[in-house]
Amino acid sequence: MDPTRLPLRDVHLPSSPSWWPPAPGWWWLGAAVALALLAWAGWRAWRRARRRRWARWFDAGSAHGTLPERLAAMSALLRRAARRRQAGAELLQGPAWLQFLDGGRGSAFSAGAGRVLLEGGFRPQLDPDEFAAAQALARARFLELMEGRR
Repeated sequence: MDPTRLPLRDVHLPSSPSWWPPAPGWWWLGAAVALALLAWAGWRAWRRARRRRWARWFDAGSAHGTLPERLAAMSALLRRAARRRQAGAELLQGPAWLQFLDGGRGSAFSAGAGRVLLEGGFRPQLDPDEFAAAQALARARFLELMEGRR
């Protein structure tokens, strides 16, 4: 046999792997990402539902009676939330209570509309606009205290 006439063929490389189906590691990574997203969405939904429940609790607790009675109920709810936040905070009186409600973020309670919380529950009548402003402040602060934010 003549060595120059050998029936040799050129080397054929195998075809490149297809992109589908992915390797098992990609399946595990996708499952981990999907699980993390589901956990995050569940946590957000739970927090939203909890916040709505607290808002309904505040609204129901301060919905009945005259304006001074409603203001006193709001103050009681704020004191409950304060106790949840910091032990002994519900015992604060006067300016110290208002400073706690301010939370170091301004003076909405100390020098603003929230100041009516000190003596408003003892007045025979309240201005409806003054009450509405105090109610909005108290509701927002109540939700913050219940969530554990400053």
